[in-house]
Amino acid sequence: MCLILIAWQAHREYPLVVAANRDEFFTRSSAAAGFWPEAPQVLAGRDLEAGGTWFGVTRQQRFAALTNYREGGQQCADARSRGALVADFLTGRQTPASYLGKLAAVAPEYNGFNLFIGDGERLAYCSNRGDRQARWLDPGIYGLSNHLLDTPWPKLAAARASFAEALTTLPKRAPFFRLLADQEIVPDSHLPETGVPIEWERILSAVFVNSEHYGTRASTLLIRRRDGLTTLAERSFAADAKPLGEVCETFQSSPMSTSV
Repeated sequence: MCLILIAWQAHREYPLVVAANRDEFFTRSSAAAGFWPEAPQVLAGRDLEAGGTWFGVTRQQRFAALTNYREGGQQCADARSRGALVADFLTGRQTPASYLGKLAAVAPEYNGFNLFIGDGERLAYCSNRGDRQARWLDPGIYGLSNHLLDTPWPKLAAARASFAEALTTLPKRAPFFRLLADQEIVPDSHLPETGVPIEWERILSAVFVNSEHYGTRASTLLIRRRDGLTTLAERSFAADAKPLGEVCETFQSSPMSTSV
C-alpha cells in the first residue's frame, strides 16, 4: 500500500470507511481480495511470494492495513516480511493493545512500515520510524502514504480533501474510486525528498502510480455501516493502468471477543 485514507467514527452512518491504493512491482505475484480458505473469516488480498497481505478485514470487524516507509537505499534484504504484520493480526485473536505490545519488541526486525489495526471498538496506528509510539486514533479523517501518519505530502493532502468530500456522497462508491484513479504528477518544487532519484519522486507523487514496471496494482474501498454491514470493493490493474477485474464482497460483521 502506498496510500490509505481512513474515516474513523467520522460519519453518522458509517463508522469505518477506508480507501487505499497498493503500489508494487508488476512482476511480484499477488492474488486479489478474497476469503482465505485456511482462515475463512479473513477477506484480503495476498502476496504470493511472502504469503502476507497489505489490507484486510474479518467477519468479526478486525481491520488492518500497511504501507512501507520510503527511505531510499536503506532496505535490509533479510528483514522480516511486513505483510505478515497485517496477516497475523487478521488471523489472530489478540486485542489491538496486546498485539501492539508484542510488536514493539520485534518492530526493528522489519524494514520501515506504517500499520493500522483495529477491532471495531478501537483503531490504532504505529510505525517503526519516527517516535515509534503507537497512537490510538480519535474520531476523524486520516491519511497515510509512505511517511508518517498525516505527513502533508501534496498527493496526500489532495486525496484527503477529495476523500472528505466523497464521504458526503455515501453509499455511492464512484467518488472514492475516482479519487484513487488520479494520475496527476506533482510539480518538482513540491516533491518530498525520500532518498530516491527525482524521476522516481515524480512517478510516485501521483495518487495512482503509472509506470512501466511499477505502479498501482489495486484500489480498495472498505465501507462498514453502523449495523455491521460491510462491503469491500477492489479493482485490480496491470501495467499502463490496464483493468484486470473487480471484486466486491458484502457481509454482516459483528464484534469479536478477544483475548487479553
